[in-house]
Amino acid sequence: MAKIAFTATRVNGLRCPPEKQQTFIWDTAAPGLGLRVTPKGEPAFIFQGEMAGRTLRITIGKPSAWSIPQAQGKARELQRLIDQGIDPRIHRADQERHVNAQVITVGEAWNQYVQERTPYWGERTRYDHKRIASAGGEYQPRGTKNGITQQGPLFGLFKHRLCDLTPEIVEKWAAIQGEERPTYGRLAWRYFKVFLGWCEREPNYLSVIDTKISKSRRARDAFGKPKVREDSLDRNQLSAWFKGIRAIPNPVPAAYLQVLLLTGGRPSEILGMKWTDVDIRWRRISLRDKVEGDRVVPLTPYVEQLLSALPHRNAFVFSSLESKTGTIWLPHAIHTNACETQGIHGLTLHGLRRSFATLSEWLEIPTGVVAQIQGHKPSATAEKHYKRRPIDMLRIHHERFEAWILEQAEVAFYPSEKRLVVVK
Repeated sequence: MAKIAFTATRVNGLRCPPEKQQTFIWDTAAPGLGLRVTPKGEPAFIFQGEMAGRTLRITIGKPSAWSIPQAQGKARELQRLIDQGIDPRIHRADQERHVNAQVITVGEAWNQYVQERTPYWGERTRYDHKRIASAGGEYQPRGTKNGITQQGPLFGLFKHRLCDLTPEIVEKWAAIQGEERPTYGRLAWRYFKVFLGWCEREPNYLSVIDTKISKSRRARDAFGKPKVREDSLDRNQLSAWFKGIRAIPNPVPAAYLQVLLLTGGRPSEILGMKWTDVDIRWRRISLRDKVEGDRVVPLTPYVEQLLSALPHRNAFVFSSLESKTGTIWLPHAIHTNACETQGIHGLTLHGLRRSFATLSEWLEIPTGVVAQIQGHKPSATAEKHYKRRPIDMLRIHHERFEAWILEQAEVAFYPSEKRLVVVK
């Protein structure tokens, strides 16, 4: 390559003949520095060097932005990197990532994390991540104070730059959340620690994230230890409970609460039941299980009668025309009020699931049967690898349990001819 000393006159006067695609001139002062021009484009300083037997070319910039001494200095810098065995292109990409990491906020990093991990999460986990990061302030007439949604616990951290996030900031946040809403804050802290671990493994954020944050003892202690709930129905409370629930004017939440007790399911998975999940012919129900993905439980006679009385308004069994989701809201308040009228205090929706397990001991139903119906992970090796009971075997125990519950509750039940039918 012929080389000349770069001057302002030569740089500004370089032209490319129309018959050529591009023209180069090369500098004598800085190795690898050239000026490239095309028939229609503006001139640009470039650097050309050789690494691992291959030619690489990097654009430095336009003469309108770079002076000749600046371009010469950049060319020497790129050549030094090559002499050290460093690919200048990779080095520049690393620098750009580092600069981006310096300005990215916690909220922006969180959005990238959620987008990447969402395909591997279940529906409930996706919902929790959306809820704890919510900005709040949206109108929602039910399930909120004054009809306006509250800001999620993590939202206050999102304004900070990731590189500025310190254990002190997080500990102050945890102290506030631990005082105002410890249970919700504890959930947010658990998910946030997983997010911090993801940042520590990401090349883009590894250099700026403070690894001490996730190990903060003060942040963990701010939420205290979770209280173990033990609420469940006693046998002698069954009559009062059924009396209160069956007196609920709206048949949909009344049926939901009874089905919740008699199936032992999780509140969210029972709420999400669709009519297509109810197999009329083979008398079974498919539930979306957070552990196994799906599980099948028997459709017992009384539950079938409850479902047969519900309106078919949309795809969901426990439907609502007012809700955006198509289902009723989880009836916490309705359940609490019904229990209070019968002198039953502190019983939660999950307490009904707990009641299924505890009441089944009166009939000495095998623990593995109860676990399989409720969707618990098998605890013993034999249960885990060898015993997966067919639905008909579960049905024997489940129908006996339902009949005993109704007997204790003094609920007169006579299976009627009215049964579920396929709605087309």
